[in-house]
Amino acid sequence: MRHHQNLALGTLLGLCVISGLAFMSLQIAHLPFLTTHHISPLLVAVLLGLLGSFIYPKIAQWIHYGVHFSAKKLLRLGIILYGFNVTINDILHYGWAPLCVALIVVVGVFLLGVWLGGKMGLDRDLSMLVACGSAVCGAAAVLALESVLKSPPFKGVVAVGTVIVFGLVAMFAYPFVYHLGLVPLSPLSEGVYIGATLHEVANVAGAASAIFPEAEKAAVTIKMVRVIMLIPLLLAVSFYLRGKNHKHKVKLQVPWFAFIFLGVVVLHSYLQPLLGRFFAQSSLKQGVEILRFGSVVCLVCAMGALGLQVELKKFLSLGGRAFGLALVLFVVLVFGGFGLVKVLAG
Repeated sequence: MRHHQNLALGTLLGLCVISGLAFMSLQIAHLPFLTTHHISPLLVAVLLGLLGSFIYPKIAQWIHYGVHFSAKKLLRLGIILYGFNVTINDILHYGWAPLCVALIVVVGVFLLGVWLGGKMGLDRDLSMLVACGSAVCGAAAVLALESVLKSPPFKGVVAVGTVIVFGLVAMFAYPFVYHLGLVPLSPLSEGVYIGATLHEVANVAGAASAIFPEAEKAAVTIKMVRVIMLIPLLLAVSFYLRGKNHKHKVKLQVPWFAFIFLGVVVLHSYLQPLLGRFFAQSSLKQGVEILRFGSVVCLVCAMGALGLQVELKKFLSLGGRAFGLALVLFVVLVFGGFGLVKVLAG
């Protein structure tokens, strides 16, 4: 009985702390300067979490359960609700060539990152996390894979750090180089290029909006294709982990939240035909916007919780090599992605 009371109290206190951190992150991210430069509240949350990690060990016994709940359960809920950003029609609108570009980028960059990470002295989990962040959809992909790998929180934060740095660099560099006339692509092809190679959805929207409106729509759509490819990737990693540990009869970690995410994508695609007779279109749009915001809040909470749990010494000891791997993958994305778009979708 006493254990259950402590669990409930620890969960409540932890959720209060994480809620406060998330609220501050959202408020800070809405400052004019940060909004103009497309700085994600996820970035703010992980930075605030890192600051709080200095005192977290002293108070962990009182708030650990709530922090752990945020890093695991709210993370998965956030990814599920993220499906309300995608529709099947948007994905199919641009034909098969851009979809092939996105598929090759995801598979190629992930496999290269895992192999190269091992050569650079990184362990399997961190190599996978960095590679997944570069190949798929940034911080959300890192968090999703981290929940399957069950790796220590500091590894997820290191991987998210690489996504943040190179995503921001690319967001400003791509439009600048394009407007200098150094990228021989049409605005539509440039949008495909941005969507296939930039890390975060916010990075993609920020970079493409500085090109042309048609580039922005194409970029975000192709980015959503990479987001959906997170599902087979998580499933493949789960089967791989079980195969590597077959002697110990490790239970297959099926990422059910990823399948629910796919179900949400399908639901969002047919929301109007299914519910249009019962609700006004404006009400449906408002409901979807609320759910999208709910996704952001959950992911911000998860990022803050991960930041709190970081052990700084381990973070610093592995950060250099992880950023080296991310740099190589960034170069591959920039030049390899351009070649793919030029050949397949140019």
